[in-house]
Amino acid sequence: MSKKDKKQVLIIGSGASGTAAAYALSKVDDKFDVHVWEAASQAGGVATSEKIDGPGDLSINDGVQGGCPTYRNTINLMSEFGLSGSPVHMMISFGKGPTAWTNYTRTELVKSLQPEIKKFGRTLRIINKLEFFFLFIPISKVLRWFGYSEEFCNHMVFPLTALFFGTGNQTPDVSAAIVARVFLDDDLRLFDYDSECLLSQSPEMFAFPNLRDMYATIISKINVRFFPNRAVASVVRQGGKVHVKDEKGDSATFDDIIFTCNAETVLKVLHEPSWIERRALGSVRFYNDVTITHEDDDYMERHYELHKDIDQYFIRTDPTDPSKLEMSFNLSNYQPNLKTQKYEAGDASGRNIYQTIFLDDATKEIWTKDEIDPSKIRLVRWWRQFSHTWRHFAFAVPFMRYLQGKGHAWYAGSYTLINTHEVAIVSGFAAACRLGAPYPFPEDKLASDQFDQYLLLIHGKARRTGCNCATLKSIFLAPLWAMLAGLALFLRLIMCCMGKDV
Repeated sequence: MSKKDKKQVLIIGSGASGTAAAYALSKVDDKFDVHVWEAASQAGGVATSEKIDGPGDLSINDGVQGGCPTYRNTINLMSEFGLSGSPVHMMISFGKGPTAWTNYTRTELVKSLQPEIKKFGRTLRIINKLEFFFLFIPISKVLRWFGYSEEFCNHMVFPLTALFFGTGNQTPDVSAAIVARVFLDDDLRLFDYDSECLLSQSPEMFAFPNLRDMYATIISKINVRFFPNRAVASVVRQGGKVHVKDEKGDSATFDDIIFTCNAETVLKVLHEPSWIERRALGSVRFYNDVTITHEDDDYMERHYELHKDIDQYFIRTDPTDPSKLEMSFNLSNYQPNLKTQKYEAGDASGRNIYQTIFLDDATKEIWTKDEIDPSKIRLVRWWRQFSHTWRHFAFAVPFMRYLQGKGHAWYAGSYTLINTHEVAIVSGFAAACRLGAPYPFPEDKLASDQFDQYLLLIHGKARRTGCNCATLKSIFLAPLWAMLAGLALFLRLIMCCMGKDV
């Protein structure tokens, strides 16, 4: 097929979803001429690697750290390019003093809340059985309905939910149905629920290799045209084509466009978005967060139960408002290369590189950011992070399937469902599949099941056409999903009439 006969496809963004879409389309490069425009100087999106000051010439992975063994699409994609993660075991340390608890010791808090921990398992099963209803109910409200104490909510459930989703100060508003899935869904769960301790195991995870090298390797080895430092200024859909202009004023025309940038950027550049595009994409809520990479042991010991050689994840509950959280990591216990590099560098002190995340600058008056010793700060980075509140699953997710393919535009990214690296990868594969590229890993049952589930939920389609269970399921679910969308619109109308935030 000549170049002019190939379908011209533009991918906006080269993060996890954009790279996955580009990879899948490149597998049939006789059908597609793929262009990738990236606003930054390198591929990877929020998954970056950064050098930090100090002895040892250390480089950290920033923005994304790793995943769990169920991230089969991510693992398979890395394997295609000779890349692999390093195994690590998740170790957590939540709270301080009387509110401290971990997944490897039985603390006084765990002992005192044991009856509620045991009850929580029954609550999760009820939520899971009535998922359609609880999808619209925040976890904080459900816990109040079932009579749980503020201590259990603030010091156990909310920190754990924040760990799963990085939701920080929006954690009380996370959908109860999504919390239940994290414990009970074989494809999503990180921990098995323990009726005695809530958590009693340190599951195996994996840490990514150097993210800068990882995404540069993938992009360089697939047959696509990659344009770094090329930000989009406008997208106009007209005459069955997509006309795109970059910030320098250069224009190009394509048959289809895949948006893998965030929803805010889409609405900013898309000319005359449809009513449903404005409703769905505009319902994805973003917040300003800042990550401070530092080596301030005193700060960490002041706010957390710090076990330097063990713990990876820390969460602090604000004493004045227990619904507000701060998260920290010890990257030296998560990224094995840091331990290797520091000893090769001959640093006998053994550096511990921490990251502390301050969530939602609307609440920055309670941040402890200024307590970190400025001389020990190695990197400061601001982010736009979307929130997993119940509103996301009520007003954004149910409408994503109705956006796909309209006006030759496709939408991918973790914001279309749940903010994980795996969902981002799967979303890119799904957009490529809808354009005609085959799913790349059909031989991996778990990977393909995850892909099929996403395709059914966010695109309303089955991977295989014809008379099969997946197609029949998509036909059966179509009217139910339409009812869900209708219910969401009705709920939105009611909330607007009541003057409540939607």
